[in-house]
Amino acid sequence: MGFVGLTALALFAVGPAVRRIGSDGLAPVTARLARAALVLGVLAVPAVLTDLAHGASESGGYDYAAAWNSLYDGSNAGRLSGLEVTLALVGAALVAPLAYRTVAGGRARSWLLGIGLAAGAVALGTTKFPTKAPDDWGRTSFETVIWMVHLLGGSVWIGGLAGLLLLALPGAVPETARAAFWSAAIRRFSVLAMSCVAAITLSGLFLYWEHVDGPAQLFTTMYGRVLGVKILIFGTMLSLGIFNQFWLHPRIDALRADGDQRRLRTILLRQFPALLAVELLLGMTVLFVAPFLHGSARNQAFQAEAAKHATSPSAELPKIPAKQVSASTWAWGTAETLAVIVVMVAGYRVSGRIARSRTAAAAAVTMSRGPDDLVGA
Repeated sequence: MGFVGLTALALFAVGPAVRRIGSDGLAPVTARLARAALVLGVLAVPAVLTDLAHGASESGGYDYAAAWNSLYDGSNAGRLSGLEVTLALVGAALVAPLAYRTVAGGRARSWLLGIGLAAGAVALGTTKFPTKAPDDWGRTSFETVIWMVHLLGGSVWIGGLAGLLLLALPGAVPETARAAFWSAAIRRFSVLAMSCVAAITLSGLFLYWEHVDGPAQLFTTMYGRVLGVKILIFGTMLSLGIFNQFWLHPRIDALRADGDQRRLRTILLRQFPALLAVELLLGMTVLFVAPFLHGSARNQAFQAEAAKHATSPSAELPKIPAKQVSASTWAWGTAETLAVIVVMVAGYRVSGRIARSRTAAAAAVTMSRGPDDLVGA
């Protein structure tokens, strides 16, 4: 997941930010992100094999030989696992040349990042592709797309936070261009992050509708409790993102316009990295919690009720049928989609106005200072 986020950050946020300020920092920031993406892309292979090895072992251990042999073994599951490993390596190979600054600042940069990002995104999506022919192709295809949107949104957001934290460390951004770079980069990443929040929210609402029958099941089922923890963490991350959007970024712009280098340096070197680290830690916690979401709250509640009336403790419990989509479902889904888009666009515009107003106020104060004030400062 981190590979996708790092490449997306380099392609859609960092690159345009550097070009906008006319700095020569494109090569060093791209190289740093590419090196991290390369490591994560390579590490994805043993991670996939370890997961397969654990599933293949009959004793609860790890059978790596069986895991390796399962790749492209003729089954759909084997093909998907093999494709995941192959695309992870392809993505890593594509970004590997960008680890060198001579390539990272060249014309091939965008192509290598774009194709590498596509390979990583498809590799991530293979984890949710169906392993057998579904009875309802339309619904299964829609669910697969929803899952891919959910995973990609989380990957770009969390991986982007990790990338920003890497760039906040000394050596990536030239000190003379630091203020201008971060002002543009944070604004660019805000657009990316808000798009991810919208994707996660909309896909999450559908998954909630599909797997949960009301808020009560968030407390009465294991699936619901785990989902509740995930929602709380997501809400905390969102709150920190709102803080960044409506306070930190406008303050950075204002201090930059005011010429207050001391306070600006404090924010960029201490407060901003600390905030990124907290957000990233919360994001990693979400990744830790997510694997515990098995089955659905609806089915767990249904089977718990069925178990009360079972004639034998070993009897196989029935499964609740999937929810049926109706016209009202599509109507509510469309309304929710429009509402989320409106909120995201409005939030971006309002935060931009706040940043511009603070910058204008700081610039006016700076212009009003006389020579004696400047000497005294």
